[in-house]
Amino acid sequence: MFTQYDPESAALTRELRDQFEAFMAGKWDADTLAAHQTRKLREVVAYVRANSPFYREKLADISDDEMDALRNDDLRRLPFTTKDDLRQAQLDILSSPVSDAWIFYETTGTTGAATPCPRTNGDTIHNNTVLTAYYRDVLAAHGDRQVIGVSGPTELHATGDTFGDVCRNLGHAVAKMWPHSPVIGFDRALEVMRLLPITGLFCTPGMAMRLAQKATEAGLDPRKDFSLDILMLTGELMSPSLLANIGAVWGAEARNALYASQEASVLAAATSDGSLRTAPLINLYEVIDPDTLEPVAPDSAGVRYGELVVTNLYSGAKPLIRYRTGDMVRMTDPAPGAAVPAPGLEAVGRVRDRLLLNGHLVNGYDLEDLLLRRFRGYQDYQITISRDDLGRDLISLTLKADPDSQRENIRKAVEECLDALDTPLDVGFGTPGPITSTGAMVSWKAARVVDLRTESSIENTSAERIAATRA
Repeated sequence: MFTQYDPESAALTRELRDQFEAFMAGKWDADTLAAHQTRKLREVVAYVRANSPFYREKLADISDDEMDALRNDDLRRLPFTTKDDLRQAQLDILSSPVSDAWIFYETTGTTGAATPCPRTNGDTIHNNTVLTAYYRDVLAAHGDRQVIGVSGPTELHATGDTFGDVCRNLGHAVAKMWPHSPVIGFDRALEVMRLLPITGLFCTPGMAMRLAQKATEAGLDPRKDFSLDILMLTGELMSPSLLANIGAVWGAEARNALYASQEASVLAAATSDGSLRTAPLINLYEVIDPDTLEPVAPDSAGVRYGELVVTNLYSGAKPLIRYRTGDMVRMTDPAPGAAVPAPGLEAVGRVRDRLLLNGHLVNGYDLEDLLLRRFRGYQDYQITISRDDLGRDLISLTLKADPDSQRENIRKAVEECLDALDTPLDVGFGTPGPITSTGAMVSWKAARVVDLRTESSIENTSAERIAATRA
């Protein structure tokens, strides 16, 4: 409604809506997209150099002539922006004063200084247009008048505002509820889910499992006593195995809904063909080797595997140039018939969360997918890594589940782990505790992995502190 009072925002909304409709309908060829990206790249680089104290210094060696001639394949001439840059620069990273924003967000600051993430109307419209366009068919498969729960913090965080706005765009009602809030709590959240009833839920994988645990403890059956049709999960690592389990626990479709960050905003979103796809109208993407910093070439299957680097293609409060996300991804060009003609993306874990197991370097996504592949119906899990007297790495998997329902799958899981990683696996049953709920606040590794081979890190300490407040 605010756009009725802001003609500039109303015009931008219409322009982006029309662009995305044409792009998704296949009316943009490669040359059209490249021309759009090149024009936007030049605009944004000029914008940040003129308006951001940080980028004014960072890009001082780029001449006006070089800037006017920038093309997509010239990105390597520009310096990277890192998380440490954001922490150190603070408000100097901004390209407009906070007073020009419509809202102020910031990162959690659990493992370092919180960084400012204000959003202008333009920032929000660009990013929410992606989600509105991509989610339309995903949610429409379950009806055009749903009641969608958004289970995420709203204080200084974009989750509730973003998904609430997108659902409103698509005609769905929204109930924002944060079960960790002392005002709401899990009992009230579950009551609201049954009362309305909630048919769709945006939350983290950890929250989806924690809600199932609390429902079971209350004598309820998540599959029978609730009306969920779809879970739109985000904020944490989620492998296909974990998604399938959460869907089985709730008797609903479970989707990886979004890959994004407070710093860089929307980078990829769920589409109706089941893939998470990038948003090339508003971002440029690179995949680099995190050690050499060189571009990664596609493998024989056309997959580029490495660290994701992103450049925002819209001028707002804080456009980022060649931002190293710190996340390992697999990026694949779209096949004919893709719901959106944009590369598919799998976020497979942070660079620093990779684990070396008996000579095999494995990311969190693949490890989780491997260990959980055979199990369904569990409501939580945790991985413990140790080393025996011979120097061999060992894995223990703890599942919160009925042991009798899982035992027949243990042998296959043990065999598959040994085959893939040369690492013995032991499967046990128990309750990992509240630390597993901290993934979105800290990291997958801190929340899900107890690595007895290494000393505790700042991320472990942060996760333990948050967990203590949730016990």
